[in-house]
Amino acid sequence: MVHGPNGQHFGPARSVDRRDQRIPAEDAGLRPAWSGRRSGRPHLFTANFAGYIGELDPASGEVKEYRLPDTARDPHTLVFDNDGVLWFTVQNANMLGRLDPKSGAIKLVTMATPGARPYGMALSADGKSVFFDLFGSNKIARVDRASMTITEFPLPDGSSRPRRIAVSGDGFVWYSDYARGRLGRLDPQTGKVTEYPSPGGAQSQPYAIAALNGAVWYVETGVQPNVLARFDPATETFQTWTIPSGGGVVRNMMPTRDGNLALACSGVNGVALAEIKTGGGT
Repeated sequence: MVHGPNGQHFGPARSVDRRDQRIPAEDAGLRPAWSGRRSGRPHLFTANFAGYIGELDPASGEVKEYRLPDTARDPHTLVFDNDGVLWFTVQNANMLGRLDPKSGAIKLVTMATPGARPYGMALSADGKSVFFDLFGSNKIARVDRASMTITEFPLPDGSSRPRRIAVSGDGFVWYSDYARGRLGRLDPQTGKVTEYPSPGGAQSQPYAIAALNGAVWYVETGVQPNVLARFDPATETFQTWTIPSGGGVVRNMMPTRDGNLALACSGVNGVALAEIKTGGGT
């Protein structure tokens, strides 16, 4: 699930109406990752097992494939920048990619850190750069949109494994430390890192994360049922709610257009909608 260049939400919304689109049979082994849609235009998705970015026309069902080179066979997370250019991570190939849907041009860059496993992504608050985490290391990185120059920010603990990230309106980068059961905050201006133990403990495996209305939301997936957590940076306090379906493993979530949260509940074949009440509750 991603946001388009004009702030549109791409992914599950409030409606329970559903329309399935079948990918051609020869591609049955692919694993689409987080799909995106720009307003009035086709959906985009990463074919994680098949080595391409797909563009689905929901009206005709046709799929256009943007093939990646053999060295980049597992595109994963994707995000649009403000100009409609698509950025994506290539986890096991240790690469970051950029696709211009207008021209079809793809550019890839390899990480300086071996085995870094680029994973979650988020656009910076000012829109000038894209942040992404290096799940195979204790680092978060930033890529300059114009030059594709990458800057790495090491986290203090070598055993940290940031899995997904979110950027708040004040420019801080928030990350879910999957290995250590912590919520972290990176100030990209100074490199300062602040961490908070997750309520579920060291084995809680924080995963999906989003910043919304001054708060940070994330899901603890190491506990069953999964738990949705809210952190208030102003008071440094947590609130938690159990996900009714169990969640399976909530790998990703995004704010909806109306200020709620859509959660991808992997493992239980469902989508959850957390309705945010006045005051921050659900």
